[in-house]
Amino acid sequence: MSSATDAQGRLYIPKEVREKYGQKYHIVLYEDKIELIPVADDPLAAVREAAGELHASAVEEIREDIEAEAKDEAEEAGGDR
Repeated sequence: MSSATDAQGRLYIPKEVREKYGQKYHIVLYEDKIELIPVADDPLAAVREAAGELHASAVEEIREDIEAEAKDEAEEAGGDR
């Protein structure tokens, strides 16, 4: 899919894309390209959705998982000496 800017620099985004990704975008500039990143209408809802299973987990359970993973990594690093 491609699109061109008009004389005033506006970019036409096809209806199907707007319906799927919304009306607002962050523009990310790279040396050789640009990227449009959709901005959620409700950022808090987007974070909750991205968190998925973490949202339903107890804080203590998450903390225990993190500590266990850190312990495993520390033991592996100690064995490399």
